[in-house]
Amino acid sequence: MARLTRVCSALAAALTLIPFLAQAATAQMTAPNPYRTVEGVWAELPNGRTWGSTSAVYPAPDGMSIWVADRCGANTCVGSDVDPVLRYDLDGNLMTSFGAGMIVWPHGMFVDAEGNVWVADAVGFGDTPPGRGHVVLKFSPEGELLMKLGEDGVAGTDQSHFDRPNDVLVAPDGSIFVADGHNPTGNNRIMKFAADGTFLLEWGTTGGDNGEFREPHALAMDSQGRLFVADRYNNRLQLFDQEGTHLANWSQFSRLSGIFIDKNDVLYAADSESNARRNPGWKRGIYIGSAVTGFVEAFIPDPEPDPDNSGTSAAEGVAVDAMGNVYGAEVGPRMLRKYIRR
Repeated sequence: MARLTRVCSALAAALTLIPFLAQAATAQMTAPNPYRTVEGVWAELPNGRTWGSTSAVYPAPDGMSIWVADRCGANTCVGSDVDPVLRYDLDGNLMTSFGAGMIVWPHGMFVDAEGNVWVADAVGFGDTPPGRGHVVLKFSPEGELLMKLGEDGVAGTDQSHFDRPNDVLVAPDGSIFVADGHNPTGNNRIMKFAADGTFLLEWGTTGGDNGEFREPHALAMDSQGRLFVADRYNNRLQLFDQEGTHLANWSQFSRLSGIFIDKNDVLYAADSESNARRNPGWKRGIYIGSAVTGFVEAFIPDPEPDPDNSGTSAAEGVAVDAMGNVYGAEVGPRMLRKYIRR
């Protein structure tokens, strides 16, 4: 009788998942789009510059301005003398910029509670001294370099080096998390540091099991303090506590390049790669749902008409301001896109 009770309980638990799984599989096809796209270039660059590839975008602490890191009008800042890190008000007016000669391939970005700007400079260019890349940089809002994690232009697998770090996140207690490895066969780990940069722990290796990664591409944290990792080549989100204990896997937000969670635990997830070759059956775009329940509630579709024949399109990085406007940082189209609620 006890065994039968356990079997029945397990069956009942499984049955409760059916509506969730069905919703997860079909939300991409049915979720509404409550946003309209701001047409054209809403945020002008200085001195006639044109946008380069950009995947790094994050709001200021009050949500009333937006930070973005552009790859200097191209897909790298090597040889460029322009500032890659820029701050805009919500009308698209440039407020400040910095970083010329200090960053070569800005990939991920985070702005902490004090307004400091953190940038993951992913690709290393070490051939020309002093070398750049493979580092995480912390700047004041005025552009003063306050901290550097990693070694300029030097890749590694130990506690003091990265190999193409993707993203950085600072927890409310000041702990620093870095997603390391812009390569499905690379480092594939999450590293945790104290607020002063002291190494604390790491977890992850290459693979598809719980706690393994194939390109941990972006990070976000919800109000419970759970760490969300966009495990891009595995087409899923992985959820962890801050000591690396695996909590859950979510696949209903598709193949993720960028993630952002707002103060109300609304999750914004940018898929810039899905097509018939990569994650077939799923659409590119920005999936919007609950970081609490995991339900997908809205979807901003990718305007690319032929995703099967394009490498990446629409938003790779995603962020939201205090007014609820959504920003997509685009690598392929080379644009900072803005979406406004209808």
